[in-house]
Amino acid sequence: QVQLVESGGGSVQAGGSLRLSCAASGRSLSSYSRGWFRQAPGKEREGVAGIDLFGSTRYADSVKGRFTISQDNAKNTLSLQMNSLKPEDTAMYYCAALRLGSDVLSPPYKYWGQGTQVTVSS
Repeated sequence: QVQLVESGGGSVQAGGSLRLSCAASGRSLSSYSRGWFRQAPGKEREGVAGIDLFGSTRYADSVKGRFTISQDNAKNTLSLQMNSLKPEDTAMYYCAALRLGSDVLSPPYKYWGQGTQVTVSS
């Protein structure tokens, strides 16, 4: 079992950057597929970036070239560097571990953090 705690959200202007972190405890994140998801008000939760068990990364088309997912194994932390932020990136961001579906960017995951809010103003 793993516990996940996100941090790093906040409010920025369009074009700005934020770095989200997800601290994991209980087991190594490398034991699971893991990723970042987001959910805006009135919308379904969507995958943003993920790492599979082989270490391969995937990104949603909407964030390719702007967001980077990475992991610090020593700290057991998953990060999401978000650059060139847009108002449409505004959402609650969640990290997750242990994919239950067929796609690393598909929401069925077993473990979820509580989320961190990202707000991008124009």
